[in-house]
Amino acid sequence: MDEKQARFLVNSKSEMGYHPIYEIDFRGERLAFFHPGIGAPLAASLLEEMIARGCRRFIACGGCGVLDKDIAVGHLLVPVSALRDEGTSYHYLPPSREVEVDPQALAAIGRVFLRHGIEYLKTKTWTTDAIYRETADKTRMYLEEGCLAVDMEAAAFFAVAQFRNVHFGQILYGGDAVIPNEWDGRVWTGRKDIRQDLFWLAAEAVFEM
Repeated sequence: MDEKQARFLVNSKSEMGYHPIYEIDFRGERLAFFHPGIGAPLAASLLEEMIARGCRRFIACGGCGVLDKDIAVGHLLVPVSALRDEGTSYHYLPPSREVEVDPQALAAIGRVFLRHGIEYLKTKTWTTDAIYRETADKTRMYLEEGCLAVDMEAAAFFAVAQFRNVHFGQILYGGDAVIPNEWDGRVWTGRKDIRQDLFWLAAEAVFEM
């Protein structure tokens, strides 16, 4: 995105400092966007503030770890549910193994990808708070449960959205390979081209809901 396209709206604030919210014109509509930070507690808090400001439809986009090394860097994954291996979601929903994504958001993402002829994987994602406890045993177990992705926010996002009765979906792209007894960074964080394309797909999906 050309930085000149975005207009600063307002800051959210945390102990880390300011978290800016921006706006652009997208196909004649106003679209707000922000970075939710890293990790479930901060991401959930910033999502709460966006809901309080009146937003009702959300699509998150970004990278994730993959539990199958055959998933290429940049391949798109769409979570249909998140395994709740974090703490934040339990403050919003009763205890359960998983939390499902909003079906309306999931359908909107699917229509956008179909329109563009984009191949993607629907998957369960493993949401964790502890990157240094992504052990070989856990990786094997969650892969066997159907998790192709590992992230740090999805379960909290989905739980907040359900609790607040808003629509929320997520598009991820394959990043580092998190596989038993091995880790491969695959230079995933430098893929600016993928992130930019992902942003515009997410923008389109928001207005598809």
